Amino acid sequence: MSDTARKELCNYLLITVGTGLMALAVQWMYVQIGLVTGGFTGLAIVVRSLTSSVIQGGIPLWLTNIGLNLPVFCYAYVRYGRRMMGKAVYGAVMLSVWLYLIPVMDFSGGDYMLSALLGGTVGGIGIGMVLKAGATTGGTDLVAVLLRFKMRHYTVAQIMQVLDGAIVLMGMYAFGLRPSFYAVLAILVTSRVSDALLEGFRSSKAALVITNRYAEVANNLMAGLERGVTGLEAKGMYTGTYKCVLYCVVSRKEIFRLKEIVRKTDPDAFVIVSEVREVLGEGFLDYDAL
Repeated sequence: MSDTARKELCNYLLITVGTGLMALAVQWMYVQIGLVTGGFTGLAIVVRSLTSSVIQGGIPLWLTNIGLNLPVFCYAYVRYGRRMMGKAVYGAVMLSVWLYLIPVMDFSGGDYMLSALLGGTVGGIGIGMVLKAGATTGGTDLVAVLLRFKMRHYTVAQIMQVLDGAIVLMGMYAFGLRPSFYAVLAILVTSRVSDALLEGFRSSKAALVITNRYAEVANNLMAGLERGVTGLEAKGMYTGTYKCVLYCVVSRKEIFRLKEIVRKTDPDAFVIVSEVREVLGEGFLDYDAL
């Protein structure tokens, strides 16, 4: 098997497991207490609740998910061709399959906080796995992309926020105010967990050092931290003089040591420290680990 085929197989395995975890969060943590966290699955929870008086148990989530995604995918295929489909079809189908196979359970015992935290964590891991495979599960993600072609003055993220916000408001109408607040908490947890899975937990710090003793500071940083330092040519707009600004990326544990080295070398140095979400390359995360 070629490397490309092996990678594709791994991607589809990630989608399969990831959608399973997403369905687990919905069926075991969200449905029974009415946590509507946006997306087509959130809308499916609302539909299930509203139709429970007409149909015993309401319309199943998997059926609503398929029913909502099918016209969206058909429109995307007819209007834009296969380039809009990709692995999204497989992700949407697998999510519906898992929603059909996994039974509804009240895993949290009616505890809203536990449902939001645990459901957000499990769902976030699942979404992170799906996104890491380069796929989506259709739903509001795909709708936002399609609407973006007609509403180019808005970003996909902005459109998604409006769509998911509208679904959360529907959940507020169907289940009340309390579940909606915990649903927002679950959304925040899901977002943080999926981001951490995609970008890794090895967040770093970047430091910009403005000093007149740049050569000495750079040498001390390279010797004391064994990290590379880059000199950037800059101009002070007040004085009109040119300076060398030092740029250095270190781990979170090393930032205190960096500030100590700069302080001891040049107490008058100006230091700016900022967060770095991900660093690839020598001394940090290897490309092969992606």
